Amino acid sequence: MAKDPMTRKIAGKKLVGRAAILLVTVAGLALLSSCREDMQNQPKFIPLRENSFYPDGRSARPTVEGTIARGQLQDDPLLYTGKVDGKEVDQLPFAMSEKDLARGRERFNIYCSPCHSQVGDGNGMVAQRGFKNPPSYYEPRLMTAPVGHFFNVMTNGWGAMGDYSAQVPVADRWRIAAYIRALQLSRNAKGGDVAPGQKVAMQESSQSVAKAQTAAQGAEHSEAK
Repeated sequence: MAKDPMTRKIAGKKLVGRAAILLVTVAGLALLSSCREDMQNQPKFIPLRENSFYPDGRSARPTVEGTIARGQLQDDPLLYTGKVDGKEVDQLPFAMSEKDLARGRERFNIYCSPCHSQVGDGNGMVAQRGFKNPPSYYEPRLMTAPVGHFFNVMTNGWGAMGDYSAQVPVADRWRIAAYIRALQLSRNAKGGDVAPGQKVAMQESSQSVAKAQTAAQGAEHSEAK
């Protein structure tokens, strides 16, 4: 039985629609497959794996000669080594303010006082619990040592002491070194050492230093108990 024109027209539209859907699906699958090929077969270097592109067969390439990492130029020997012409110097690479010394004291109490004690006499908590005492900052050898020596020791270590270059930034190492020198100067401070315009009696100054040292030692002994 022949279909009427309207039925044939509707059937034709359905056929065209199905063909269009099939064509779009095939095109999409083709695109997807081509993307997958590009991602799976793209040229790339895999770390530590042999690579035939270079004559030496290595995928990891050496850095260009003379390359310096960002922040590691270290073009100031005094700042980064505490030395000038290979010798430790009694010189600071930047001016120390009261704020810098306060920061140095804070860092000293965190990293140095466990061994050296808060007053720098070498009788810190580590020594009180059986380890060898580090030298006192007040012995003649260290009283006359240049401030660059303390920076150098913190940077590279000394004897049984390891270096603190990873824990303490360069600027803080200098602040600690300056604070150590301040501790040394406080041991035999006199009224004449006070800057002009500041009224501090010699006796009061000596007593305040003694009280500070006694308080620090008392705190350490309390912790030991």
